[in-house]
Amino acid sequence: MSSSAITSANAPLLGENKPPAKHTSVSSAVFNVSTSIIGAGIMSIPAALKVLGVIPAFMLIVIIAWLADISVEFLMRYTHAGKSTTYAGVMKESFWRIGSILVQVCVITNNLGCLIIYLIIIGDVLSGNQPEGSVHLGVLQEWFGIHWWNSRAFSILFIVAFIMLPLVSFRRVDALRFSSALAVFLAVLFAAISSVTAIAALVEGKTETPRLLPYLDSNASFFDLFTAVPVIVTAFTFHFNVHPIGLEMDKPSDMMKAVRISLILCGTIYFTVGIFGYLLFGESIMPDILVNFDQNSGSALGSLLNDVVRLSYALHLVLVFPLLNFSLRANIDEFLFPSRPILGKDNTRFMSLTLILLAICYLAAIAIPNIWYFFVFMGSTSVVSLAFVFPGAIALRDVHGISTSRDRIVSAVMIILAAVTSVIAISSNIYSFFT
Repeated sequence: MSSSAITSANAPLLGENKPPAKHTSVSSAVFNVSTSIIGAGIMSIPAALKVLGVIPAFMLIVIIAWLADISVEFLMRYTHAGKSTTYAGVMKESFWRIGSILVQVCVITNNLGCLIIYLIIIGDVLSGNQPEGSVHLGVLQEWFGIHWWNSRAFSILFIVAFIMLPLVSFRRVDALRFSSALAVFLAVLFAAISSVTAIAALVEGKTETPRLLPYLDSNASFFDLFTAVPVIVTAFTFHFNVHPIGLEMDKPSDMMKAVRISLILCGTIYFTVGIFGYLLFGESIMPDILVNFDQNSGSALGSLLNDVVRLSYALHLVLVFPLLNFSLRANIDEFLFPSRPILGKDNTRFMSLTLILLAICYLAAIAIPNIWYFFVFMGSTSVVSLAFVFPGAIALRDVHGISTSRDRIVSAVMIILAAVTSVIAISSNIYSFFT
């Protein structure tokens, strides 16, 4: 992955010289890392709790956050031991050109999928959805009624043309530097309002008791539990932004401090949204919890809070969208045109890639109504590779001779767990699709 492309559209994918430290503070890094972590993943965390039960879901969130910390530490250690400044470059040092290509392909798959998911969720917020035959209206339809101009296709097109296009047209990500803190604030606001709404419903006796453990009624149900694992893995995958953030800090230890603070912060937000969302909606919770926040609150204040919840998180995704687009666009350009001039200085190529990517995201968001399968597919393939398989493989390969016995054991266990879980999750979804 061209992580350095997140920092600048002009940065090469496999740069060999380390940039000078820019004295980025730990607090600034925390905001950047947290924004990278909290994207659309939070939306499906409550659905994962419904599948797993509260206790296994909490344990899984803690375990995956811990493994994410370990894998990032591997990446940073091998980055500082070698000459590369990007994720793809570190993989190239360990596994030659094929390693960097694998990272690029996984990042392109992951980021493109995430951008499509963002538009799907924004479409759900503005124009609603009809999962499994039940109608959930969007904010625009609740306010103005159902019209052609607030249909799903038109509302997403408006967002893409008049909001997304200007944001992704910046040549340097520095122009978006103030959006990270706002994006994190909006995620915290979403968690806070969800909690208050659920507590109010609990006091009024309107909540359902969440299951602490999963309910198993057949072998198929047991294997269905594994489909929730990729969803949580996806929610903690931010490895493509580790290098541009970490290499601007004076000490590697500062980056790891920022990562650990961010993992604790994001894990807390995830579990808060998960438990209170599940408490509020129970077994009727949707793969995208924002769909549940429709006009069923029974009061004007409740409806207002529901609208604030949905619109605040839709705005959060709008702010995160250009961050992932920067790395996606740079990786595709580096993959397709490795010998061409710098992307940021080629207006035709830059705008062509930008428009094509937006068009692909728009068409896919219109065609795909359910984000659960997107999360499971990405979490079982590209995401699990970026988060666990590749960092573990780098530590096992150990081209710089710095891995300890504990590192090699943890890496092997991490790769095996990732592979087994992914195979079961994919198999379970294929089985459920045809039955």
